[in-house]
Amino acid sequence: MDSYTNPANGKYLDPKPKHTPADAKNIIDSSFEAFNIWKNTSIKERAQMIGRVGEVLLKRKKDLGFTCTEEMGKPLKESIAEVEKCATVCKYYEENAAEFLKNEPIKTEGQESYVVKRPLGPVLAVMPWNFPYWQVMRFAAPALCAGNTGLLKHSSNVPGCALHLENVFKEAGLPENVFRTLLINSSEVEAVIRNPKVAAVTLTGSTAAGRKVAAVAGECLKKVVLELGGSDPYIICEDADLEMAAATLVKGRMLNAGQSCISPKRLIIVKSVYEKFKSLVVEEMKKISFGDPLNESTSIGPMARFELRDELDKQVQKSVQAGAELLMGGKIPALTGAFYPPTILAQVKPGMAAFDEELFGPVVVLISAQDENNAVMLANMSPFGLGGGIFTRDMNKARELAEKGLDTGGVFINDFLRSDPRLPFGGIKESGHGRELSRLGIHEFINQKTIFFK
Repeated sequence: MDSYTNPANGKYLDPKPKHTPADAKNIIDSSFEAFNIWKNTSIKERAQMIGRVGEVLLKRKKDLGFTCTEEMGKPLKESIAEVEKCATVCKYYEENAAEFLKNEPIKTEGQESYVVKRPLGPVLAVMPWNFPYWQVMRFAAPALCAGNTGLLKHSSNVPGCALHLENVFKEAGLPENVFRTLLINSSEVEAVIRNPKVAAVTLTGSTAAGRKVAAVAGECLKKVVLELGGSDPYIICEDADLEMAAATLVKGRMLNAGQSCISPKRLIIVKSVYEKFKSLVVEEMKKISFGDPLNESTSIGPMARFELRDELDKQVQKSVQAGAELLMGGKIPALTGAFYPPTILAQVKPGMAAFDEELFGPVVVLISAQDENNAVMLANMSPFGLGGGIFTRDMNKARELAEKGLDTGGVFINDFLRSDPRLPFGGIKESGHGRELSRLGIHEFINQKTIFFK
């Protein structure tokens, strides 16, 4: 059993018993046996059961939310909202799975030809702590609707959330072992991937973790979907509604204390409006309060772990030493928990940590661009390519910059990017490959089998 702490107060939480390698093997065996039954259940029945999962999530949202806040520190209101969002992805696939998975006829010279969509088997999901329910459910709802079974290896600091999810699937009436949690260490993930009964892998996490998982999965010739880090750029054009842009982007950046892959991390402002936009961002950031995540008035809670907070502070200090202007924050407060204050870095340039690296915390980064072309160039000067956005009143310009300018998996206009069950989600470059959600997400873990009659 590993001990772990509440990041808001440093108090130890009840440890959860770990699974031994023998336990993990037995769970995988059970998942494979369940798959051989679950895959032949009708799509309609599977979808209805996933719909019931959503109902159970809503029924239990308060206790699930409390565990989330206790384990990783986000404000309770955000934790409950996350559980509610999970119910929407269940409802979406309950209503659309049958359409997404129906046979596709293809006209050939044969008497009949078509594509049938069949599941692959047990899918291992290696998931992070920052959205401990949503990250899992956006994989599990479509994958299980498609007929796969799920094996969850969650982050070590959210074991309670992981066990909650396993119990939610049981309470919803899914057959035994269709969704199981593996309480194992990261060092044991490779053995799970190599197990011949595991058919595929999905990972949401760091680029470094993605490389390791992809290497093992590639060696085993197993399908892998990777949703990795991001340093999402947002271009603020000269004609943007600056007040709306500042309020929107600060809100997006401060969600979950800035601990989100798709958070607006690099705000790239056309020079002519840079100073005005900077002052508006400062005004918005002054409204952000940090403290007890159980307090309804708290804007942001602590960061999830002390070492993550300390690493973020090092990146901020390195950026300041390299010439970035610290407008507010940037100093670890004298509080018990893993808190970091709302922070603004201005005049950030390539070569600084705040430009080149992903800052996973409540730090707004302001970058000045000569014009919109220069802004696009700066936006694409990143190894990441998850998401991004454009703020402008000119929709034709927005369409051009979004379609042909930003090298990302998604672009939002006059809003911050968020994952939505109806829209495909994923990145390019070092932000990973493959897609979650929508029609594309449910097709990631299926065998699109061609059937031909002469």
